[in-house]
Amino acid sequence: MNGIMEDNILKAVLSGHIDSANVPAVEAGIMQLREGCPHEGLILDLKDLTYISSAGLRMVLRLGKLEPSFRLVNASPEVYEILDITGFTEMFSVEKACRVISVEGCEAIGQGANGVVYRIDNETVVKVYRNPDCLPDVKRERELARKAFVLGIPTAIPYDVVRVGESYGSVFELVNARSFSKLIAACPEQIDHYVDLYVEVMRKLHSTHTRPGDVPDIREFAMDFARYAGKVLPEKTGERLKAMMEAVPERDTLLHGDYHTNNIVMQNDEVLLLDMDTLCCGHPVFELASVFMAFVGFGEQDPTVVEKFLKLPYETAKLFWKKALKRYLDTEDQAYIDEVEKKAMVIGYARLLRRTMRRDGFGTDAGRAVIERCAGRIGQLVGELDSLCF
Repeated sequence: MNGIMEDNILKAVLSGHIDSANVPAVEAGIMQLREGCPHEGLILDLKDLTYISSAGLRMVLRLGKLEPSFRLVNASPEVYEILDITGFTEMFSVEKACRVISVEGCEAIGQGANGVVYRIDNETVVKVYRNPDCLPDVKRERELARKAFVLGIPTAIPYDVVRVGESYGSVFELVNARSFSKLIAACPEQIDHYVDLYVEVMRKLHSTHTRPGDVPDIREFAMDFARYAGKVLPEKTGERLKAMMEAVPERDTLLHGDYHTNNIVMQNDEVLLLDMDTLCCGHPVFELASVFMAFVGFGEQDPTVVEKFLKLPYETAKLFWKKALKRYLDTEDQAYIDEVEKKAMVIGYARLLRRTMRRDGFGTDAGRAVIERCAGRIGQLVGELDSLCF
């Protein structure tokens, strides 16, 4: 019996057939490993297991009762089905084995905060997550995408989880889909058409109600922006920012959370959203803050940041933001449009400030410049606004 210790967790690897004939020997081997390796939890790795009988299942049940932390991983589809039918997937954490794919030479068709989307073939794309310890995030995004789809949001639903190098990916069926960024870059004269589609879906999101607890509330995340900003702002300015954030009313309507033109694709004549791991609920000003940063804010100090990310000229990205904001607010009142933009900018700069500080921004000249610029802009804008609502 092979055993591996990882972070005080004992992993035992099972292989072949486990049935009534060999269960006593297998169980004795695992017990010997447990006794010889002090540990805080047990993982049974099923990657080489081809069959398990009812006797083997009873052994698994006994082991599960002995361990405070117990998981089964890398179950083949056949073994997983046995575990699922018999109820083991409800009693213990059971993870399917992931097939392994490569994205070497594949076209990157979009990217978001947490991953890059690659086209594998004409019908299939995979979102590869940047964080190698992302499996819980993969499952969470699948569940959020499913909830959005049920609520009528045009969402691409992942149907498989795969291993890509040291990380994981979610596989989607997207036949000949192209991101809005690529479509605008190819036909900049059609920017108004894509602005209209972009705003149409955003309004759909912002008018869709959710049940309590179905998706995260962005307010807690946003209040963290104010807490970080308060560390570098003058005391009165920091207190005013916090009060303005707290005064934004709760909303049970959806926000995408990372709504830019890399995360929207056109499949034939259908618009679909990607990157649903940031799905949440809250006031639309928080969405507009994220949109402003994606198209404008991140590029103010270095326009190439936006250009590399969106694959659009910075001037085109800024124009898209201006057109989208005006279309979303559906008004010709430029003073009102400018005011809403300022509200979005306050939250956006606070968000960037938090991100920079968390990434040891004080330790580099570039980071300190970002912090100083964000603090200055927040101080100026907070003094010009009565609230962050519209």
